[in-house]
Amino acid sequence: MNRRTAREKAFQILFSVDNQNYSPDEAMEQVLEEEAEVASSFLSEVVSGVHQHLKEIDEKIEDHLENWSMKRLAAVEKTLLRIAVFEMFYEVDTPHGVAINEAIELAHVYGDDKSGKFINGVLSKMIS
Repeated sequence: MNRRTAREKAFQILFSVDNQNYSPDEAMEQVLEEEAEVASSFLSEVVSGVHQHLKEIDEKIEDHLENWSMKRLAAVEKTLLRIAVFEMFYEVDTPHGVAINEAIELAHVYGDDKSGKFINGVLSKMIS
């Protein structure tokens, strides 16, 4: 499984954890079962890393939101921001630009017309 696919699977898993009260393991099993794929180490690292560092990741996001709070964020944007922040600040071999671009691409698929621009704005503030 390539990293782009792993990011998309991580999004689906973490979205389920956040919105359907699944544990990370239950969500991973369900998402991967439907695709009949084996989890890559990168996928496992992203899912467990976001789950493990969730409080710090959310604080970092909250610090860079203007006129928004984590409670007001749509689930899609919140989940994509969490993955990108994990990759940018906890996953050392992912360049910031790659993490941002991948989050924007997934936002175009799963979010609305403004999701990509919003995510870009928040993440860009973190590296400037």
